[in-house]
Amino acid sequence: MNLLLWLILLVLCWPLALLALLLWPLLWLLSLPFRLIGISVDALFDLLRTLLHLPARLLGSSKH
Repeated sequence: MNLLLWLILLVLCWPLALLALLLWPLLWLLSLPFRLIGISVDALFDLLRTLLHLPARLLGSSKH
């Protein structure tokens, strides 16, 4: 019975696995611009946070 379940799973799932293997590089390429935008926005927020904390750092505050 256990072998029969594995065979049914194999028959049903191999097309999905093959489709995932073929589509994964395409999805990765499509998501690349969004990752670059996310990195840029994160860097912009880090710059703004640094600029806002600059007066406190210049005055010698121990908290960052």
